[in-house]
Amino acid sequence: MTVVRVALPVPLRKHFDYIISTELSPHVGCRVLVPFGNRKLVGIIWQIAPEDGFDETKLKTVIKLLDIDAALPPLLCQLLSFAADYYHHPLGEVLISALPALLREGRDLSDYQPKAYQLTRSGKQLDASALKRSVKQQALWQALQQHQLTESVVLQQHSRSTLKQLLDKQIAEEIIVPPIPFIAPLKAPSGLKLTAAQALAVTAVHQAYGRFERLLLEGVTGSGKTEVYLQCIASLLLKQQQVLVIVPEIGLTPQTLARFQARFDVPVLCWHSALTDSERLHCWLQAKTGAAAIIIGTRSALFLPFWQLGLIIIDEEHDQSLKQQDGFRYHARDLAIKRAALQHCPILLGTATPSLESLHNALSKRFIHLPLPDRAAGQALPKFELVDLKQQVLQFGLASQTLNQIKQQLNLGLQVMLFLNRRGFAPALSCQECGWLTECHRCSAFTTYHKQSRQLVCHHCGASKAIPRQCGGCGSTQLKPLGQGTEQLEENLQQLFPDTAITRLDRDSTRRKGALNQALEDIHQPGARLIVGTQMLAKGHHFPNVTLVVIVDVDGALYSSDFRAPEQLAQLLTQVAGRAGRGNTGGTVLLQTHYPEHALLQDIIQNGYASFARSALVEREQTRLPPFQHLALFSVEAHQADHCQQWLQQLAECAKQFPELQSLGPIPAPLERRAGKYRWQLQLYSAARGRMHLALDNLLSNLARWPLSRKVKWQLDVDPTDLT
Repeated sequence: MTVVRVALPVPLRKHFDYIISTELSPHVGCRVLVPFGNRKLVGIIWQIAPEDGFDETKLKTVIKLLDIDAALPPLLCQLLSFAADYYHHPLGEVLISALPALLREGRDLSDYQPKAYQLTRSGKQLDASALKRSVKQQALWQALQQHQLTESVVLQQHSRSTLKQLLDKQIAEEIIVPPIPFIAPLKAPSGLKLTAAQALAVTAVHQAYGRFERLLLEGVTGSGKTEVYLQCIASLLLKQQQVLVIVPEIGLTPQTLARFQARFDVPVLCWHSALTDSERLHCWLQAKTGAAAIIIGTRSALFLPFWQLGLIIIDEEHDQSLKQQDGFRYHARDLAIKRAALQHCPILLGTATPSLESLHNALSKRFIHLPLPDRAAGQALPKFELVDLKQQVLQFGLASQTLNQIKQQLNLGLQVMLFLNRRGFAPALSCQECGWLTECHRCSAFTTYHKQSRQLVCHHCGASKAIPRQCGGCGSTQLKPLGQGTEQLEENLQQLFPDTAITRLDRDSTRRKGALNQALEDIHQPGARLIVGTQMLAKGHHFPNVTLVVIVDVDGALYSSDFRAPEQLAQLLTQVAGRAGRGNTGGTVLLQTHYPEHALLQDIIQNGYASFARSALVEREQTRLPPFQHLALFSVEAHQADHCQQWLQQLAECAKQFPELQSLGPIPAPLERRAGKYRWQLQLYSAARGRMHLALDNLLSNLARWPLSRKVKWQLDVDPTDLT
């Protein structure tokens, strides 16, 4: 027997020791089933025979060793250990989160591996007359005499019951057929002709093969970043190396997958949350064995166990959805850079609107900067026009100037896209007599009116209720929608343009399986069309017939308490505008606003995102905000606001012993109450990353001993991207 140290998926920052038979040959990274209190948990072996292990006679025994080979390879264990330390999250929860759900449940991996069937020794010696009473069994026995058959081939020609009968009689036996690595293509497929800037970018990536290098591909919308990805990948596949492509949104995955599959004659798989558990485990196995050449997935694809990873690509590297916002709060872009360093392979970050962190790294020469300043097909960038809404009569929230331009484009048989980052019919219902508004009883927010489902829904906690018949303040029945959402905008446009097809793209309209693909197919049909949507439209889509983009309401994002709000708004405006003029006709972008003189809008319109980003970096440096300082955010929630404030005040007092830390707070969160709980936060800043992490380790070691910690729920977010 030997002692094994096991990391378990529990919110405790410690490991647990068990004993196991050495005859089982346990390895670090293998799954084990162990007793834990009155439960049985699946954990990961993290250390074998630790020097500081407990007395074996006082330890419980491992119930079952679930893997022969490590489920988490050594390099992946290194990455996950780093992530647990950097984000200060319990190691057991981090390790388990890297496994598919079926493996987290303790399922036997062999049950999901490809199977084949062959005759046993007695089956080979069997006389045909022994099966003369069963023609079906005899036919399968004769087929297996020639060679072993995979499960899919057997079931194409024979029933499962016939197969089971041969297995029960021990005439045939089941064997596991491990997937083999993909076959490298003989030559690279021909791609599109590259511009000079694209060719330089591809050459830079080629030169980085086989070593760790960070490259930032900053290309304007329509500059052909995807073609650069494809041509970088082509030469790598010839060396039989795998590629990981991380995209920010699940909605971008199908179209990206189709384009990659059309270009490469190798296995291209996808990975995202909409897959079934079995599909995710299949993808995991294909990546581990090398059967998959390219995997396109969302942020958790970062933790797949690749056989021979040669390149990592992060598309839309600036996107906020690359950051996990609950539980294990990692940033996929930053951990991907760490993984590339461990794999000794290059990582390519692509975007039209680089995050200020990545841009700062490029300007500081830590990243290789690869600019694509022009559109690939030579089209001009769309021109911006500000529409001043002051003292204008609006029709359904649209100015007369806006409506005239929409009519012009539709009369030419072209498409118009209207962007409104607010789903539902209206942000709230309002009483016309006393001004009462429909509020969520659990959050400091209004409930959104959804007309089609006849419900008021809180977009923060998910609570929903039926539409009230009377005002909750004065009892009046005069309740009217206040403001406008995509659902209402679609309805209004149908009245204004009854003969024009309309497609709405938001979370509500694409909830049904296949709805998103159908909507995208409709958009690519020729002819006049109005496209209405939220930020699902903002990035990655190529709509060649869209010549006019209308940003219906810019003002809602101009003023915010979050220092990142200007950066995020500039990125959003640039990305949405980039959908216009990608075909043969030039594009125009209309920005409706009450504040046309606002400095951010003027900078974006006059100089573009690149100019804005560089001036924003100067502001960040002057105000000592990230990326020029490092930020850690403690968030706490409780049923009583006093408990939140007192707990954070105690934390702030403890933080004073570390002179390298500067604190802001305790302060209420911008959304002070959510799901019935009050929310407060404390922001900690430091110029020295290493010293900040040492201070955080010290602070975290004391928190569990505080009596007040039992009355609140707290979280630590290192390098937060959302302060709400």
